[in-house]
Amino acid sequence: MNTLFEYTVIMLEKDSIHKKAWVVAADMGYGHQRTAHPLMGIAFGRKIINANNYQGITVKDRNFWQMTKSSYEFIARFRRIPFIGEKIYLFFDSFQKILGYYPQRDLSKSNFGGRIIYYFIKRGWGKNLVARLQRTPLPLITTFFTPAFMAEEFGYLNQVYCVICDADIARAWVALDPKKSRIKYFAPCTWARDRLKLYGVKPENIILTGYPLPKENLGGENLQTLKKDLSYRLLNLDPNGRYRRLYAPLIKGYFGELPKISNHPLTILFSIGGAGAQKEIGVKIVNKLAGKIRAEKLRVIISVGMREELRKYFADHIKNLKLDGWVHMLSGKTVTEYFEKFNQALRTTDLLWTKPSELSFYAALGIPIILAPSMGSQEDFNRKWLLHVGAAVPEEDLNYVDEWLYDLLLAGDFAEMAMQGFIEMEKLGTYNIEREVAKINHA
Repeated sequence: MNTLFEYTVIMLEKDSIHKKAWVVAADMGYGHQRTAHPLMGIAFGRKIINANNYQGITVKDRNFWQMTKSSYEFIARFRRIPFIGEKIYLFFDSFQKILGYYPQRDLSKSNFGGRIIYYFIKRGWGKNLVARLQRTPLPLITTFFTPAFMAEEFGYLNQVYCVICDADIARAWVALDPKKSRIKYFAPCTWARDRLKLYGVKPENIILTGYPLPKENLGGENLQTLKKDLSYRLLNLDPNGRYRRLYAPLIKGYFGELPKISNHPLTILFSIGGAGAQKEIGVKIVNKLAGKIRAEKLRVIISVGMREELRKYFADHIKNLKLDGWVHMLSGKTVTEYFEKFNQALRTTDLLWTKPSELSFYAALGIPIILAPSMGSQEDFNRKWLLHVGAAVPEEDLNYVDEWLYDLLLAGDFAEMAMQGFIEMEKLGTYNIEREVAKINHA
């Protein structure tokens, strides 16, 4: 039986191979897979390959990947233990720490974390993956840096691209000798682009594309779906009409006349990361806002991903609130099913409550973000970037969420954040990446 990498000539012809690429992610939480999912349209066989879990992976490689993933998830959950948990987490985070941008200086020298990665690659880590991809050497797009390093180290025969998943990145994302590397980076924003330059990546190897957002939430390059959804969202985010009065010409220029009423109730989507480390926040949100939910003035969607234990945790902790229908659990049996449901739910979501992960870029869809505490250096920078853009607000004391949340709402502040994300952030990253890959395929 042929594996994913062993298609017949007939299958190659049917798949329009000259328009395709290998799209490689890593099953390390949802971030790298979520970044890859919108690129499914150009993925060969419409399959996203997980570098740590693909058909034919060697036992040695699988075990090594599993060890790194398990360590990350354990430390993310362990962090909640007072004092010692935080100390261990900070030690782990030091390997991916991002240094301050100023003063601007040469940061191209490799660090300990990068040297450790290359140590294992030079001893064969990832060689099997690259050999399998090499059988049909299409352009390679990876949303995690290690597969890019593996491809370059083992002589992959086509262009290697790496999609940056955060607004700023650690030195570990860049090869040991960046001036000699041929890896090209898709940067989601100017912060990431400028950081890559400080790390010594050649300017011609940095392409400012924007983050790849799901096409089903965009509605083509004219953003038909996004604008329609945002026009309804603005009604919920500005119940007193304050923002709409102040910025009527701006709104009319983008959307024309807004609808008379929204097509959905005010909705918060609380998203939990892959490690499930902030589940207590979601429970507290529902409990503190239970009165609004019971009065059918607020709907809450809790996104638990594929973890059955998280779904059960929330079911157990809110079962006595009798909030049937107005508190919804969003989950999926596969990562593809989960992302599809999540993207659909976003269309009628007004506020996205999440730690500043890769979901930070979803503010470009005109969805203001309420920021849960960061987990890791890259999320600290995502948080800083979102606040700089004006598309997010940090969560305040959850004991008074029913007060500060509605103060922001009634003042029209959330509507302003929605428009800031929509106007200031690049939205066409998926299409821009596809165009860049098409250039290679037609060269």
